[in-house]
Amino acid sequence: MISLKAITRDNIDEVLALRIRDDQKGFVIPTAESLAKAYVYPDTAYPFAVYDEEVLVGFIMMGYYELKKYYTLWEFLIDQRYQNKGYGRQALKLGLQYVWDRFGAVDIYTGVTPGNKVAKHLYESVGFKDTGLVELGMEEMRLIGGGR
Repeated sequence: MISLKAITRDNIDEVLALRIRDDQKGFVIPTAESLAKAYVYPDTAYPFAVYDEEVLVGFIMMGYYELKKYYTLWEFLIDQRYQNKGYGRQALKLGLQYVWDRFGAVDIYTGVTPGNKVAKHLYESVGFKDTGLVELGMEEMRLIGGGR
């Protein structure tokens, strides 16, 4: 059973120890950097640890982009030990559901580093589509209408 849990003093070290494969390092930032962003943007960053029962398998951070006035999938990773087991898609759906339920968001955006075919395929599998915009080196994708 996949769930999203708050990051607390009880699990922070384990969250910081999450790792990705070497070939993914140009696509995903470390959780420490994500959590630093969440600390600086406490009202608009929503970080969660991703668990399968009691086993930490990943990290997801949803957010609100104030400048553009929309909700985002800000950061996301599944630890290298747990990739290719279906956790990514389930965790992504839970993150999206959180934003829909808590904020009533309709459209949700994300960015994908060019060449990150795995992430792009995952996002497309839940309904994200390319917007055609490339900003800050990221290809923008949008999930229209809540995807529900």
